[in-house]
Amino acid sequence: MVYYELAMIIYILLFIILVIPLAFLFFWKVYFLRSPDRLVPDAQDIILAPADGKIIEIHEYTKSEVALLKGDKRYRGLIKTITEDVSPHGYLVSIFMSPLDVHMNRAPISGKVVSVKHSDGKFLAVNSFESGLVNEKTEIVIKNKDISVKMIQIAGFVARRIVTHVKPGEAVDMGQIVGLINIGSQVTLVLPDTVKLKVSKGDRVVAGETTIAKINS
Repeated sequence: MVYYELAMIIYILLFIILVIPLAFLFFWKVYFLRSPDRLVPDAQDIILAPADGKIIEIHEYTKSEVALLKGDKRYRGLIKTITEDVSPHGYLVSIFMSPLDVHMNRAPISGKVVSVKHSDGKFLAVNSFESGLVNEKTEIVIKNKDISVKMIQIAGFVARRIVTHVKPGEAVDMGQIVGLINIGSQVTLVLPDTVKLKVSKGDRVVAGETTIAKINS
């Protein structure tokens, strides 16, 4: 009886040590790193969502003031830094990706990758715009003949590794996968004020399919 009980304990330990981690790895590869096909629109005068998730903030920014944060000037320098290479006036659209959302990030427009810049930072929960400003991030600027757009991949409390597949000088197509962020994270778009927004705070968006804004001719 003692040997039977000992054997059961060994089997349970082996199950915990081997089977559960393998099952989690399989689940991770199949579910968390899934990359479903997307029906990318043919139109070229639009800006698409770079990530799946929920729009948690839409802010209008200007060169002279940070009215978007209700008079809070603590973030003025950070906002200027992330927006000045796109436009002195424009919009910031922040998308929160939950752990259940698809983690693949897609190019919002077709064009040339002008720059890719990684910055170290904090790992706060990214369900607010302010935490996205101070967290670790990678900024990707894409430009074509009509517009420049910045896509910012922001790491969260759990997602501490940003993957970016593109480099400066590369051409990308709208809707093309350009990177990913594991678990919960945030992707913010920096758009010039020449666009017309087509979404609102609280909307759910799908990367490569949902139109975020229309480019004015």
